[in-house]
Amino acid sequence: MPYTHRPIPTRDGLNLFLREYPPTGEARALPVLCLHGLTRNSADFEGIAPGIAALGRRVLALDIRGRGWSDRDPDPTRYRPDIYAQDVLDALDTLGIARAVFIGTSMGGLITMLVAVQAPGRVAAAVLNDVGPELNPAGLARIVNYVGKTEPVRSWDEMAAAVKASQGIAFPDADDAFWQTFARRVAQQLPDGSIALAYDPAIAKAIARPQPVPPPSLIPLFEALAKMPVLVIRGALSDVLSPEGVAVMRNIKPDLETAEVPRVGHAPTLEEPEARNALAAFLVRVP
Repeated sequence: MPYTHRPIPTRDGLNLFLREYPPTGEARALPVLCLHGLTRNSADFEGIAPGIAALGRRVLALDIRGRGWSDRDPDPTRYRPDIYAQDVLDALDTLGIARAVFIGTSMGGLITMLVAVQAPGRVAAAVLNDVGPELNPAGLARIVNYVGKTEPVRSWDEMAAAVKASQGIAFPDADDAFWQTFARRVAQQLPDGSIALAYDPAIAKAIARPQPVPPPSLIPLFEALAKMPVLVIRGALSDVLSPEGVAVMRNIKPDLETAEVPRVGHAPTLEEPEARNALAAFLVRVP
């Protein structure tokens, strides 16, 4: 589905890349803002954007700073969730959007929770894709271990093999066509013809900085989000969001909606039938 490119300026001088998909026909509901994971970008949502647009919703997918076609930050210390949340709020202001439905995958879900704390009126409803306020340290350690380790390669076949090697655990049943598509979503061809993952390797330095021990609880962030309609989608093989982590959210929000994607880990693409159907049903019910 064709999309338009909107440059979004940040308050500290960067330009962010935003994909905008128009609604099919007249807009009949609030826009949907899609926020990707740690090393991904707006291409993550190209498979689900047409279906959302067919519901009469404007679809916006943002490249968080340092990812995709957005500018890389010369100061890696600014690669952190509070800055990302401010960028999102500024992007909504730039676009003239008062409220939106948020879809957040992994890091994008954490950003969504932060936005709900900082500006609760901006979040009309939220979809958290394989993320919550309690995360499995083993899964987080696995992610940290591969970020920034893949060097540029000379062909798309090599890149498909590289991303399969690092993330194949999440998609054990995926075929070669899946990995070719996956590679083209997470990587870019550089001017010299080589192909590199589409994020600033300095992100690895940012996430490797010493963290508080014990880390701060994310429960207050989810409690703010829990005042809105929330759908949680979990990969059944996820090593980041456990069934117990979902139970924590349900204890806080008894009317939490959930869906589980079989034979998929962290994180579902949202194109799986279980995820796609749950997402469509949720979006029909919320503003």
